[in-house]
Amino acid sequence: MTEQLKPGSRWRSAVCATEVVVVKAPADPVSLECGGHPMVAVDGEPPTGLSLDPAFSEGTKMGKRFADPETGIELLATKGGDGTLAVNGTAVPLKDAKPLPSSD
Repeated sequence: MTEQLKPGSRWRSAVCATEVVVVKAPADPVSLECGGHPMVAVDGEPPTGLSLDPAFSEGTKMGKRFADPETGIELLATKGGDGTLAVNGTAVPLKDAKPLPSSD
């Protein structure tokens, strides 16, 4: 299920407690997933009978940013959970922190 994501839109996992906000949206529609299943809008009802895919069970920590340079998506985890965030079936890596300027 591909969606045209918009900055500021909120999504939640169908299989765990993970919730995210889209910080930067990709230009093209993508399938935003967590725990191996498509995420649903935060006010939507997730499908029943789904379980966490072991291949996508590394977990998501609250307050962390995730970015995929290939699609251009950037996500902020507002609630942590057991599932791994993914776009089109590929895990989204944790975004590196910006280095602070030196105080020389």
